[in-house]
Order: sequence, then C-alpha cells, then structure tokens
Amino acid sequence: MANVVVNIFKIPDLRKRIFFTIFILVVYRIGAHIPIPGINIDALKTYFSEAQSSGLLNFFDLMVGGAFKRFSLFALGIMPYITSSIIFDLLKVVFPYLEKLSKEGHEGQKKINQLVRYGTVVLCTVQSFSLTFWLRSMKTRGGTPVVADETIGFIILAVVSITTGTMVLVWLGEVITERGIGNGVSLLIMAGIIVRAPQAVQQTILKIRDTGEPIIGIILVIVFLVVIAGSILLTLGTRRIPVQYGKKIVGKSVMQQSAQYIPLRVNAAGVIPIIFASALIVFPSQAIGMFGGTNSAFMHRLQFWLSPGQAPYMILYSTLIIFFCYFYTSIRFNPTEIADNLKKYGGFIPGIRPGQNTAEYIMVILNRITLSGSVFLALIAIAPDFIIRMWPEQVSPELAYLFGGTSLLIVVGVALDTLKQIESQLLMRHYDGFIKSTRMKSRY
Repeated sequence: MANVVVNIFKIPDLRKRIFFTIFILVVYRIGAHIPIPGINIDALKTYFSEAQSSGLLNFFDLMVGGAFKRFSLFALGIMPYITSSIIFDLLKVVFPYLEKLSKEGHEGQKKINQLVRYGTVVLCTVQSFSLTFWLRSMKTRGGTPVVADETIGFIILAVVSITTGTMVLVWLGEVITERGIGNGVSLLIMAGIIVRAPQAVQQTILKIRDTGEPIIGIILVIVFLVVIAGSILLTLGTRRIPVQYGKKIVGKSVMQQSAQYIPLRVNAAGVIPIIFASALIVFPSQAIGMFGGTNSAFMHRLQFWLSPGQAPYMILYSTLIIFFCYFYTSIRFNPTEIADNLKKYGGFIPGIRPGQNTAEYIMVILNRITLSGSVFLALIAIAPDFIIRMWPEQVSPELAYLFGGTSLLIVVGVALDTLKQIESQLLMRHYDGFIKSTRMKSRY
C-alpha cells in the first residue's frame, strides 16, 4: 500500500488532479460555515439546542454536512440538483422528447443536463423561499428572534444567497469531474457526510466511558465492519447473463465473435429507494405535528408508531424501500429494449430464443436479484434503528446513522468509484494498482 501511495504522487497529472479535488472540497467546507446575512447566530444555536429536531431534518442536515442547521450559503447543499436529476429520469418515461434526447449520445445528454440545471434553480428558489419563512418564525424560549429583519429585503437576499450557493456547488461538482478525480457531485455529498464522523465518534466514546461498558465498543466496531462489508457487497454485486454473437465473415475467413455478458446490478436503484421511503414515512408524523394532531390520543399514538426505532416504523420503512427498488429499477431498466438490441446485432443468450423469450428471461432474473437486493438494502437502512434501540445509552444517534442507511451506501459507492479511477490511472501508466493479484472490478 505504501508503494501505491508513492506511485500516485509520482504521476504529475494524477497528483495535480488529487490536489485540485482536495482544494475544491476545502472551498466547499468553508462555504458551509458562512451564514446567510441577517441571522442571529447565537439565537439560531439556542433554538436548535432547545428544539426537538425531527428525523427528516437531521437526515437532511447530515446530507449537507451540517450546513442546513447553520443556514449557511450551502444550506440546501447539492440535494436540489440530485432531486432535479431524479425527476427528469422519471419524466423520460412520460415525455418521449426526453427519452429521444437520452438516446442522442453526448449532445442529447448535454441538453438534458441543461434542463436539469434549470430544474435545480426552480427547486432551489421554492425550497429556499419556504426555508426563509420558517427561519423568520424561529424564536428561542426567551423570545429572541433568529431573524431581526423580517422585511421583504431579507427574504430576497436569503433566497438569492441560498440558490446561488447551490448553483455554485453544482459548478464545483462539475469542475471536480472535469479536472479532478472521481464524480464531483458524489464527492461533495460524501465530504458533507464524513466531516461529521469525528464528532459522532467522540460522542459515542464519551458515552461508553460514562456507562463503563467497554465491551459495547468492541461489539459496535464488529457490527459496523459487518455493515460496511455488506454495503460493499451490495454495491459491487452483479448478475452476469452470458451473451453470444453469430459468426462474422471478414474477407475470406469466418470469425466467431467473442462471448460477452449483460451485467445486472443487484442494487440497480442505488440509494434512491431509501430517499423516497424516508420522505414518505416522515411526512405523516410531520403533518400531525404541524396541524396540532398530537392533542388526539390516536394521532399521538400514530406519531409514536411512526417514530424511528419502533416496530411499525421499521416494517413500513422496509416495505417502502422494497417497493421503490422495484419501481425505480423498472423505470431505469427495459428488458424488451435490451432483447431488441441483441436481436438487431445478432446476439443471443445461449438456450433462449431471441425476441420476447429473451425479454421474459431477463425480466425473471431481474425480479429475482431485485428482491434479494431490496431486502438487503432494507436491512442496511434499518440497521441504525436496531443499533440505537439495543444500545441507546452508549451509541450516538449521529454515529449510528453515519454507519448505516443512505450515508453509508453513498460513502462506500463514492469511495469505490474514486479508487477505481485512481486504479485505472495507475494501470494506464504501468504502475501497480491497489490490488495486484485481482484487479478492482467495476460497479457496472
């Protein structure tokens, strides 16, 4: 490993890319600590220390590296861009124009990316406008307002600042992808997640020390390693369907084309099902709290059942994740189109007739691996709730959610992709990579 690190910095271009990526990430972290003008920082800290934060708010704050609760320029992070990308992926099924653009290669993808950016501006404007009104309503228990100036000027300034901050992050992500190493947008999200890890680990260590149960610390390390290993297997897992092509005449000779395969990812939907399921399951609890439903005994009980750690919450959460895994995979993956392309270029799956039979065969395999992948994804998603429920006095909730669910899958996926790119750069220049005997396999 020491030789690999030395080799990385021996290559001028790779070294330049890595340092450039680190520089952009430092700029991102600096911007996450610059608050919106007109906010009383002390009153804001007091408000959040006194208030009982919701699970959705903590989840969103984790995704943006703590910038949300600071109401900094990057308060919304890169999440509006991710949301806009997901929306346009779904719209491709509804609007043939978008589907046609997606098949036009680089130029078509360029137009779709431009539409995604416009959608990001619209989402940022709406979300920052709602965020500003919520900010104006914040007051500490002593009556100190978080925003002293509640004029229209502050609203415009806050909306413009937050929207501009998100678009700057989109630009920084694209710059990293072009001139740095790894996927820029994903690296920004990962940086926002792992920056919270030291504080969460420190809080957990202090809790374990106060309770006097060091054996819990050893058990937690083992559990976290198992969850991380499971996340890596889920991220890299693929089912390869062998494909053969007919013979090809080149000159006067007949050549048999090499056999290939269709890689089907076990978790084709990524972390999208967890994001959708989290938003849906938190919405009823938030609505009950906003409209004063806690005065009703039934509503209060329902809110308790839908709180993290409770059995109904985990069952419903897992069911939603499995449903969205199938839903999003069916949108992103079209077996009929794959079967038609294979038939068009003379390819076939051994033992399966081309055409409709091939599409049905691929669909059966896809359903099977999606079921196993969705169940595994649901187990990883609810792992933090199990950990908090088993050791509530020893584990910091922030640490539990850092090593489980969406955050862990994002960190693992981005880390593997980045290492894959560094590995490719090393091998291209005839240097040993991270793994000498068996090269790192692609996620795809």
